[in-house]
Amino acid sequence: MVREKVTISTRTLQWKCVESRADSKRLYYGRFILSPLMKGQADTIGIAMRRALLSEIDGTCITRAKSAKIPHEFSTITGIQESVHEILMNLKEIVLRSALYGTCDASICVKGPRYVTAQDIILPPSVEIVDNTQYIASLREPIDLCIKLQIERNRGYRNRIKLPKDFQDGSYPIDAVFMPVRNVNHSVHSYGNGNEKQEILFLEIWTNGSLTPKEALHEASRNLIDLFIPFLYAEEENLHLEKNQHKITLPLFTFHDRLIKLKKNKKEIAFKYIYIDQLELPPKIYNCLKKSNIHTLSDLFKNSQEDLMKIEHFRIEDVTHILGILEKKKHFPIDSLVNQLEIH
Repeated sequence: MVREKVTISTRTLQWKCVESRADSKRLYYGRFILSPLMKGQADTIGIAMRRALLSEIDGTCITRAKSAKIPHEFSTITGIQESVHEILMNLKEIVLRSALYGTCDASICVKGPRYVTAQDIILPPSVEIVDNTQYIASLREPIDLCIKLQIERNRGYRNRIKLPKDFQDGSYPIDAVFMPVRNVNHSVHSYGNGNEKQEILFLEIWTNGSLTPKEALHEASRNLIDLFIPFLYAEEENLHLEKNQHKITLPLFTFHDRLIKLKKNKKEIAFKYIYIDQLELPPKIYNCLKKSNIHTLSDLFKNSQEDLMKIEHFRIEDVTHILGILEKKKHFPIDSLVNQLEIH
């Protein structure tokens, strides 16, 4: 456990990690402060950060299991202590860490008698297990257990959706809990008198071990800032002020230096901060682009049409579909975007 003395700065806004500990492989805790804030600002930031930490961070989990020997979800298999439903619930609790986009496959192939744990899962190189000791099942007899798994990276919580074919091929969806942050609390400490009253924001974060509270805070902050970038760009676009007529003070965020260069290269900045998530692409096209490390329009227009066609499962119809969506986005600099793609 790490503790640091809390110091208050009255000059500039500062944040600090005052406590950090790992209670177990699947439970990390961090306590942070932000100060000095004006009256009311601590609650504004605390509420927004809590929501961003719980719903705006990507996580990885097992979303589907398949085995030809499973007749239905609530059946039991001779030689296995747990029912199929209990095994699925245990798979749901497995904590994974990865940077993949979309889905990938994994599997379990073991022979009893023995205990089956997370260590028995055969994973692709891009995925790792946080706690190898997590329990899955107990084989009481010398039988084979083979299960194919589907792993996905996403955010939030998704209820499993059963399809008719699930009952035919032994494939069963699992409730997906992508949230790596387990809980968040924020509290406010006020000090000073009258108009000089200021606040300190205390933020407590618990994670499942797939990332540290500090990493979660950084990612949530970045994702929250990204949501406001269109408003900042719109403001810059409409500013018609003479040089040095007014000075605009922007928040001290990590992208502050990049925004200073906005007037020098508005088109490049616009492309860089318009994410393909904003285009409402079909899942197939979205996943293909993400797997090819195309995350923004800037990334997209670095590729020619021929480059895009080299992407696995990508077709000419998909390129046409992207152009059609861009033409409907009137608030983007679409003319130059479309021309750039067509020129390539």
